[in-house]
Amino acid sequence: MDYRPGAILDPERAAMASELLPDGMIAAEADARISFLNRRAVQVLGMKPRDLVGRDIREALTLRDSDGTDWWEVTDPWRGLNIRTGHREKFLMLEGGLEVLVTAKYLRPARNQPVNRVIVMVRDAEARRRLEADHAALISTVAHELRSPLTSVKGFSSTLLRRWDRFTDDQKRLMIETIEADADRVTRLITELLDISRIDAGRLQIRPQPVDVAAVYGRHVERAVASGQDRERFAVDVPQDLPEVWADPDRLDQILSNLIENAFRHGDGVVTLAASKACGDAQELLESKGHHRQGIDLVVSDQGKGIPDDHRDIVFSRFWHGASRGSTGLGLYVVKGLVEAHGGQVQVESAAGGGAQFRLSLPSEPPDYLA
Repeated sequence: MDYRPGAILDPERAAMASELLPDGMIAAEADARISFLNRRAVQVLGMKPRDLVGRDIREALTLRDSDGTDWWEVTDPWRGLNIRTGHREKFLMLEGGLEVLVTAKYLRPARNQPVNRVIVMVRDAEARRRLEADHAALISTVAHELRSPLTSVKGFSSTLLRRWDRFTDDQKRLMIETIEADADRVTRLITELLDISRIDAGRLQIRPQPVDVAAVYGRHVERAVASGQDRERFAVDVPQDLPEVWADPDRLDQILSNLIENAFRHGDGVVTLAASKACGDAQELLESKGHHRQGIDLVVSDQGKGIPDDHRDIVFSRFWHGASRGSTGLGLYVVKGLVEAHGGQVQVESAAGGGAQFRLSLPSEPPDYLA
């Protein structure tokens, strides 16, 4: 079989091969007439083969840019420059308003020769549109999350500057504390967005060291109490002989802050911070990643309604926020990325009291490059 560019392939074999492609494929010959299309192309285009085969592809498929420009007039594969090899994927619109993703490949019998075949690949744009809708929703949510604290900061700071002498020291302190809390909220959101970009790009850096779990839990309890939570809403359960966990202290604080805030926002009752030696599937996973010593399970649970079983597979996906619409849906996605960057795993379970329980399985030994 001749595999040179522009060579005439055995039609039967070519047709069989095209049906294995996940995208629609349309072939047009030197005269621009359609000679073949696979079944996926028929599905994507919503047109019958008899309405396409034998027709000029430029007339059968009226592809236009978002501004209405005829794509065939712009590209002109048959009369354009002889050095072009095709076009990268692009959003185009068919007659009737159907949007598709189109890629084109120009085949020539030899270098600098006129095109004797054009292969057009078409893909349904619905998945891309859904992704764009998710991104638009994220931008809208993030804009709202940023606007609310910034409005508060602007209001209190302007009021203090204009009417400083009219307020008592206690009133000034309250407004400054509110400004600080809102600034922390903005910083946390920006940190989450930066971490997501690093997680997605595989550039998240972890600097593990031995960390005392009981001390970390204690700091988080004191921090929550200082911010207005009742101490009675916390229960800490850490065995005295529990080994230290190997983790990046700042990242571990970020993980626990997200989970504890989640418990207060969406849960109810007492929030339990527990730890124990890893066992079962969690320990097997750690061992499969080269952590041969005992791992540590860190558990954050509440007594709320919990997370439905059918949501547990998607709870750590980006943009998930369950029934609540007051969050960006990024917190648990970041938690999962940070835990996995440590070589561990995180899973959601049902707590003993019926609420949500998040279990972090982390190594209790240094990574190989520190051992």
